[in-house]
Amino acid sequence: MAGTVEVGTRIARIPPRPTSKRNAMPRLLLAFALVVAALPAAAQEKPVTRIAFGSCADQDKPCPIWGSIAKLQPELLVLLGDTMYADLDKSKKVDPALIRAKYDKLAGEAEFAKLKKGVPIVATWDDHDYGKNDADARFALKDESQQIFLDFFDVPKDSPRRTRKGVYHSQVFGPAGKRVQVIVLDGRYHRSQIATKFNPKLRVTESLPNTDPAATFLGEEQWAWLEEQLKVPAEVRLIGSGVQVLSEEHPFEKWANIPHERDRLFKLLRDTKANGVIFLSGDRHLAELSMATGMISYPLYDITASGFNQGNKAWRAPEKNKHRVAAMPYGNNFGFITIDWASETSPRMTLQLRDEDGEIVVRHAIRLGLLTPTEQAAAKPTPAGVLTAADALKGTVGAEVTVQFEVKGGRLTADKKRLFLNSETDFRDAKNFTVVVNAAARGGALKDATGDTFQGKTVRVKGKLSKFREQVQIEVDDEKQIEVVK
Repeated sequence: MAGTVEVGTRIARIPPRPTSKRNAMPRLLLAFALVVAALPAAAQEKPVTRIAFGSCADQDKPCPIWGSIAKLQPELLVLLGDTMYADLDKSKKVDPALIRAKYDKLAGEAEFAKLKKGVPIVATWDDHDYGKNDADARFALKDESQQIFLDFFDVPKDSPRRTRKGVYHSQVFGPAGKRVQVIVLDGRYHRSQIATKFNPKLRVTESLPNTDPAATFLGEEQWAWLEEQLKVPAEVRLIGSGVQVLSEEHPFEKWANIPHERDRLFKLLRDTKANGVIFLSGDRHLAELSMATGMISYPLYDITASGFNQGNKAWRAPEKNKHRVAAMPYGNNFGFITIDWASETSPRMTLQLRDEDGEIVVRHAIRLGLLTPTEQAAAKPTPAGVLTAADALKGTVGAEVTVQFEVKGGRLTADKKRLFLNSETDFRDAKNFTVVVNAAARGGALKDATGDTFQGKTVRVKGKLSKFREQVQIEVDDEKQIEVVK
């Protein structure tokens, strides 16, 4: 008996029942194939559960880590830049022919070739595969270098990426409800100049902040594109950056070198209500996991995997980074993410940093539900002459000011003599402003006050700006200095 199976809006016809056992199996296989062919592409696509990523591979050195990655059978590989080095040999001038030759050398690496053939790759570049150490928008060969990059990663000649200014790119993998969006940014093609100077104390050339309001990290075209990508439906968003996003204290290249552009990135995440965001970064020849609160309404992670074969071979003290959760400061490394979509509560993601042999060195599990934006009430407007917490942080120590902010965190010291009121949930947040209510003010109405007394309330505080451990604050010695704004 013949019949039909309806899949979505398409119909696959099942052949009549076979008349002999010998013909039954081929006919059943044919029927199955017809049904599968009728499925929409998204319905056939499996959810991604294993993602490898990393950066920094000198093609002229052995790189056994490619084999270690392959053994884990990743379903996706994200390359965060310096996938090859075009500029290490100072005796040779970097030109298009040299850049292409370096890619050819990488292509000849057997284990990498197997990965490239068998695993989907989403890639961006950093300075060395762009063509020059610490290069920016002024690099003369950037257009030629871009086409060679696209050639190497087999991007079709008629792809819109061929006419785009920069190698930024985005793809979504997996079916609805289990989608992983991978966004890779181009922090070279449009980036403004970052000045450097030699620091004799650290004995390194350090990158200096660029506070020019016109300075850019991505360029307006890429910013507009990124905004649209953050609106694309997805459950997980992995945003790849050649340099670190969260770390702000080491002296080398990072997003914090153009502070207002880093702030713009966080604001864009807030404005688009982007869920599931995790940053992947490279560049530093080390591996570490950073996390910060206060940038957006949920914890923001930046997992750095740098050193496919460029990691320090000897012990290296961790760089200064107040956002660090865990680190692997020496040794070749790569990153790996697993996603358990079948979890009964919220999908479970495991962020891993692995060594050259593929062994786990850092492992951090989070529930995807944690990375969900929450609605935040608009701050009460401040009257003329009253500073916000952000403005107060920029104030001059010793200045008499009035500051207004919503209390998001607070605590009483063990001896109950001092009360701390914070503008951010985490007092270690760079955006946090603290009011210290000293014992002298804890009489009368403030005698029994705790952090809970002020939690969620807007306070207006008068006083002199002081500094404690490089953080600007106000100390209150008279209860009349502080009031709750109704």
